[in-house]
Amino acid sequence: MTTLSRPPADPSAPRPGAKENLRTWLLFGLQDSKGTHQGPGAVSDAHLRKHSWWQVMCLTGVDYFSTLGYQPAIAALAAGVVSPLATLVLVAVTLLGALPVYRRVAGESHRGEGSIAMLERLLPRWGGKLFVLVLLGFAATDFMITMTLSAADATAHFIQNPIVPSWMQGQNVAVTLFLLALLAAVFLRGFKEAMGVAVVLVVVYLGLNVVVVVTTVLQVAAHPAAVGDWWQALTTSHGNPLMVVGIALLVFPKLALGLSGFETGVAVMPQIQGHPDDTEENPAGRIAGARRLLTTAAVIMSVFLITTSFTTVVLIPEQEFQPGGQANGRALAFLAHEYLGVGFGTAYDISTIAILWFAGASAMAGLLNLVPRYLPRYGMAPQWAKAVRPLVLVFTVVGFIITFLFNADVDAQGGAYATGVLVLMTSAAVAVTLSARRQKQPKRTIGFGVIAVVFIYTTVANIFERPEGIRIAAVFILGIIVISLLSRVRRSFELHATHVHMDRQALEFMSSDISGPIGIIAHEPLRLSAQAYEDKLTSAIEVSHLPVDYHALFLEVIVDDSSDFETELEVKGVVRHGYQILEVHGPVVPNTIASVLLHIRDVTGLMPHIYFRWTEGNPVTNLLKFLFLGEGEIAPVTREVLREAEPDVTRRPWVHVG
Repeated sequence: MTTLSRPPADPSAPRPGAKENLRTWLLFGLQDSKGTHQGPGAVSDAHLRKHSWWQVMCLTGVDYFSTLGYQPAIAALAAGVVSPLATLVLVAVTLLGALPVYRRVAGESHRGEGSIAMLERLLPRWGGKLFVLVLLGFAATDFMITMTLSAADATAHFIQNPIVPSWMQGQNVAVTLFLLALLAAVFLRGFKEAMGVAVVLVVVYLGLNVVVVVTTVLQVAAHPAAVGDWWQALTTSHGNPLMVVGIALLVFPKLALGLSGFETGVAVMPQIQGHPDDTEENPAGRIAGARRLLTTAAVIMSVFLITTSFTTVVLIPEQEFQPGGQANGRALAFLAHEYLGVGFGTAYDISTIAILWFAGASAMAGLLNLVPRYLPRYGMAPQWAKAVRPLVLVFTVVGFIITFLFNADVDAQGGAYATGVLVLMTSAAVAVTLSARRQKQPKRTIGFGVIAVVFIYTTVANIFERPEGIRIAAVFILGIIVISLLSRVRRSFELHATHVHMDRQALEFMSSDISGPIGIIAHEPLRLSAQAYEDKLTSAIEVSHLPVDYHALFLEVIVDDSSDFETELEVKGVVRHGYQILEVHGPVVPNTIASVLLHIRDVTGLMPHIYFRWTEGNPVTNLLKFLFLGEGEIAPVTREVLREAEPDVTRRPWVHVG
């Protein structure tokens, strides 16, 4: 077997400095503009190793199932003795609401884009882009708080363990920061074993939880007096049974943390092994596997939520759920130590810490999937935002700030987490409702519409109950919008085209000019009369002192959606009134013209010359029209885009204005 080796480096060439080495390391693995990053260590979908649906469920489960580490304690603290009944309402919403919604999302978003992409398709142009930015703000809230809350709860399990030295008490912030830094280090190095680690963690964690649940259920059965005390507290504090049911319906939004995981379940769809006859347009096997994943995860979680909400309220004294109590943020761990001993309790703590930490990895992977998928494609993030490592550093710094602000408190972050989860689920319900309506499915439209109303109520109730969640989300949304718009302005003079293709007719138009420069006249596609073309050609000849019989092509840019940024350009050759015209659709006129000119130069080897007429109007108004409508002051902007794209003036297409 022959081994290929790299050619020896030139010893006289200067070695890259530390700054260049750092830049190369940071930008390694730069993602493409379509955001094909599927998670830790993965590459494009085409090269992604596929797995069985149950294995991928474990990758989702590190986020979804790990909420058992803190959900029962938060539910008991928020809803008190009504927690078991409110949990039944939550399970009903999960199985009858969230599950049908996301099964439909899986069918319409099989590349892992999720409900945000569905709404993006339904709401085009700037309105759609801004709406997506708002949803990205809530998604960022969801994933970032998942990271910080999970790390904070892992810290609580570690510090509250009886064998941990007493000097660790009160070091929650330091330990949480260490876990976040460790998470960042893993992603900076590259995490290719995510699936195998997730399967082991979920199997062990669920197995230990089964032992805890069975043991505590037997304890409840052996102590009917405890159940009687709970029932008496429930009836005496809230009156008749109808009042109890009403209160359960009102307080169940406080338990919304138990709904997390569905958006992640859709995001990991590309990793599911489909049928051999699956196609990219219709991956029926992958969709079926994703739906099986969502259903199985929802059923497993529902069983755990119902049993744990009951046993924790019955067996744990109310004061232990309060801040500083032994069950605060770790109710099941408290029961594991109480009824199964320090040895099993410690094993349970270790398993919980591991899966909570890995839930942060799942959230980080979600962020690394969302940001490169949208913002660079919108021109609303710098180019380095397509790379994994710079984003990991940015998200880690944000996680540090959140940890400091909330003092690594699990309860304090619950509202923000629930807000992010609920808004994404509401957006998914709205998306499938609009989709069913567009496909003329009246029964499904009504059904999904009712689910959307339920999620809207849950979201609004959660916001009023815990307004800090919407405040945090508003900070993320404002930050994303401001940074995105500033980035869009900063990148306005870049080439937008990811690919330029000219049809046969367009190439034939330029074949007559093989002996010299190619003359092109910019023309507005709204003026299509023969007189308009004749006037434009005459004006160019007179102003630029061209020969009377000068042969020139016309170039027309039709603006479709000025909010788009990275696009593929298809240049068509057409003949209108005897004039040869290059017609192209693009989001921005100057940048599209510049891309076409450079492509003509590269394809023909000849230097194109383009002729413009000065644009009338106020320069400031024209600049704003360029930024938001893709038009405005065309000639000078085209020249600036060409200058940015081609530093060598001798290879830069000529721009003439008169």
